[in-house]
Amino acid sequence: MEDNTLKGTTTIGLVCKDGVVLASERRATMGYLIASKEAQKIYQIDDTVGMTTAGAVGDAQRLVRIISVESSLYKMRTQEPMTIKAMANLLSSVLGAQRMIPFYVQLLIGGVDKNGPCIYSLDALGGKLEERKAVATGSGSPIAYGILEDRYREEITTADGADLAVRALHNVMKRDSASGDGIDVVIITEGQYLQMSEDDIKKKIEELGN
Repeated sequence: MEDNTLKGTTTIGLVCKDGVVLASERRATMGYLIASKEAQKIYQIDDTVGMTTAGAVGDAQRLVRIISVESSLYKMRTQEPMTIKAMANLLSSVLGAQRMIPFYVQLLIGGVDKNGPCIYSLDALGGKLEERKAVATGSGSPIAYGILEDRYREEITTADGADLAVRALHNVMKRDSASGDGIDVVIITEGQYLQMSEDDIKKKIEELGN
């Protein structure tokens, strides 16, 4: 049977000394068809928490709704935000409970909480890892890792991390047919969730050249 699930992605997460950078491109594919050129792959979960999604769009959107509602309910009950580790644990449990009919996703959830900047990666079966440096998911991740491993450094700032994320995605989009059609970058620091403007991303790409 032909698989008509929307999929094919590259997402990136960087843990920086002053926060977290999350980035993705915008193409969604359905086999050889480019099904969307404006797919959203980064979602704001809480004030300073974001999540990237790779895989089946419907599954990813359902998980975004689940974790967004649960984190909001937790905040209402306790008067404090859920930690990113707790969100990752909850998502891991939801994913692990669906082993027979799994959610076809790879997720990055990260941001800044009372424990500082952090990112967790999750797979379709509920596997959870804390990522302490740079991480990539999706079909273009092998290409992205080549650049991230070469250029990531300890104590990188979010400003430099945003540059690195754009560089990695720009190169991924040259080689991975399932990645393309623009770049989204979110910078999360203590007390701030900032989505980079189209103009700023365009300037960074122009600085890279071809």
